[in-house]
Amino acid sequence: MASGPKLISWLVHGFTATGALFGMLALERAFARDFSGMFVWLAAAFAVDGVDGTLARRANVRGHLPYIDGDILDAVVDYLNYVIVPLTALWASAMMPPALLLIAVAAVAIASSIYFADRRMKTSDNWSGGFPALWNVAVLYLFVFPLPGFAIFAVVLALCAAMFVPVVFVHPVRVQHLRLVTLFMLVVWLVSAAWVVWNGFPGALAARVGLAVTAIYFVILPLWRGSVWAAPPEP
Repeated sequence: MASGPKLISWLVHGFTATGALFGMLALERAFARDFSGMFVWLAAAFAVDGVDGTLARRANVRGHLPYIDGDILDAVVDYLNYVIVPLTALWASAMMPPALLLIAVAAVAIASSIYFADRRMKTSDNWSGGFPALWNVAVLYLFVFPLPGFAIFAVVLALCAAMFVPVVFVHPVRVQHLRLVTLFMLVVWLVSAAWVVWNGFPGALAARVGLAVTAIYFVILPLWRGSVWAAPPEP
């Protein structure tokens, strides 16, 4: 029978794995073209992803369960929720002509797979090297701010390329510099996104403004880190 600390570690890993369950429920909603419902389940997965790391560190899961790699588990769940589910929504929504859609989906799937395997995807100060493959967020914006199919295709390819350029993006919870401002902007983003999802796309003007303002903030925030072209740490 597992000891107390080991049992707690198993429970923490099980909690992380519930993100995969939420991802499958979101995937079912994407197939049904219920995109608001899809984002509700993705929000549940996002909530798990936001706290499981803290729980894992406090429970010292690496010390008690060294043969279960929490980083790999987290990456598997994240790939489902941040890539596969939003890609399915992109496909089901038919935002682009079929030929362009096929190319866009292939580019995202392949580029994101490589990105998730890149050991430099996290910098030493907990920023993300390159666009952090948040396709759930990107697709949300495409629903909120509709564009012509060719423009969406260009945006998707640009974000694929952005995963491999020496630009950093903030982790809004673990950032230290401008932490309070960043957390406030994160709350504004969450409220705006929830408002849009609850009331349907493209959403009320106030919610759309909130999403636009916070997007601008998070894009320009790396300028305060010291250098937007900061080199990633050596592997």
